[in-house]
Amino acid sequence: MLLSKPLLGLGLLAAVPLSAAAATYNVGPGRQYTQLTTFFNSVNLAPGDIVEVDGGTTYAGNIVVGDDDSGTAASPVTIRWRRVAGVTRPVLSGGAHTIKFQQSNHIVFEGFEVTGGTSSCIFSEAHNATVRDAYVHDCPSHGILAADQNSGSFTLEYSEIARSGQGDRRHALYIQSDEVTYPDTVFRMRYNYVHSATGGVLVRVRHQRAEIHYNWIEGSDLHEVELIGPDCETQKAGWNADLRREDAELVGNVIIHRSTSRSGNALRIGGDLNGRNQGRTRLVNNTILLDRSGSANAVLVQLGQGSLEMHNNVVYQPASGSAPAIVRENPASNVDTPYCGPQSREPWSDGRKVSGSNNWVQTAATLVPGEWSGTLRGTDPMFVDLAQRNLRPRAGSPLLNAGNNTPPAPGAFPFPSPQLLPAFDPPVRTKLAIGDAHARLSLEGRIDVGAFEQFDIDQVSDPIRVNGAHPLIPGGLPGSAAQPVTASQPAVATPDATAPTPARDRPRWRQSPAARYRRGVIRP
Repeated sequence: MLLSKPLLGLGLLAAVPLSAAAATYNVGPGRQYTQLTTFFNSVNLAPGDIVEVDGGTTYAGNIVVGDDDSGTAASPVTIRWRRVAGVTRPVLSGGAHTIKFQQSNHIVFEGFEVTGGTSSCIFSEAHNATVRDAYVHDCPSHGILAADQNSGSFTLEYSEIARSGQGDRRHALYIQSDEVTYPDTVFRMRYNYVHSATGGVLVRVRHQRAEIHYNWIEGSDLHEVELIGPDCETQKAGWNADLRREDAELVGNVIIHRSTSRSGNALRIGGDLNGRNQGRTRLVNNTILLDRSGSANAVLVQLGQGSLEMHNNVVYQPASGSAPAIVRENPASNVDTPYCGPQSREPWSDGRKVSGSNNWVQTAATLVPGEWSGTLRGTDPMFVDLAQRNLRPRAGSPLLNAGNNTPPAPGAFPFPSPQLLPAFDPPVRTKLAIGDAHARLSLEGRIDVGAFEQFDIDQVSDPIRVNGAHPLIPGGLPGSAAQPVTASQPAVATPDATAPTPARDRPRWRQSPAARYRRGVIRP
């Protein structure tokens, strides 16, 4: 490793690795580096290097992780909280961009609380950046911002984004990519709790491909989710609107649109005056709750959407007398001419293309696509407790065993490499610890409609019987809080009733609550 940044005294030399082996650095009170700003101004990182940051303290913002701190796909650079029992996560606070990844590719950023950046709390101008187990909050401008140029794949997981955004142009999440420098990259968003916007959109995406799976998204100032095309005024030379198509897939999310929103749309897809996606959008097993009275749209299509495919979703507006619009088109007569790129004002880029199956909507709902098959209608989806946001279907719900296990891909506009059905539950209005995603538990042969099955996997006590001689769910379901399930654990198998498994050998979700892993400190 080379040290090309200015040295802050000869004492730094002792901390500089003399070999090409990956190094671990420590930052915190009483250490050689007490601030991350000083550390990144002083040290060049190499692939595989780890920066461990002490918790229980606050670090100044304006942190820049530069292009000379990049990892590789096989050996990323990791910047993480040094976890110690009973010590809270480190806080990064203030500055213009509290922390910026400035062409520092292949970076993992894990375990931090980030707040107060006047331009953004996290700014990614990098490829293959991962933000994991972060608490990003009270950002007066953007919460997490990805640049138009020099940005590629971006992953956000196991994080909470709260109280961020401003006006119409600053958003809790604003994710873009550079399709010239980094074509065919992906934005992955999974196991997150994003809520309570102070302006803008909660999840605004201009990325080439978005995989938005297993998130709880609630309470935007405008729309909860917006899926549009690259900003045609800020792209690199060589870009045009037909260079790539911007596709997005939403699977297993809860999306709640509240009365505090100024727009009336849970999702807006297609384009704005700066960019149209011309892409394919696929929604599967989402629960869309329009928690407001009056006019409300589940999906608004405008300015250049390619296609829309929807399966196994539930859309519900509980206010008395509600008649939600399911898929509304914003006609050309309602919008201005785009600033650049294709000048069409039509809602679809090449004519209406819609498909879907087994979606549940209210009897009074309007603009229900005629292209759908197996549409379910009713007055109440029968959630366990709507007021407390327990959105699992209860006994007798029309959502139970009503989904399509093999949602068909439309032959004329199939979504590329889809996640056929959800494999996990979204978090329930909380930030999950790493690895705490709950596998979706379907005890019968047909999937339920919406983001949840009837039972959380931790509600099912031992043994689970699935043959005709016994009930599917044993009596006396425990009411204990959900416990962790990791993605690496196997699916639930039918137990051998004649040879009970010792408790110590059972998978975690089959053990008693006392034997399971307990969550650590998340934040103060």
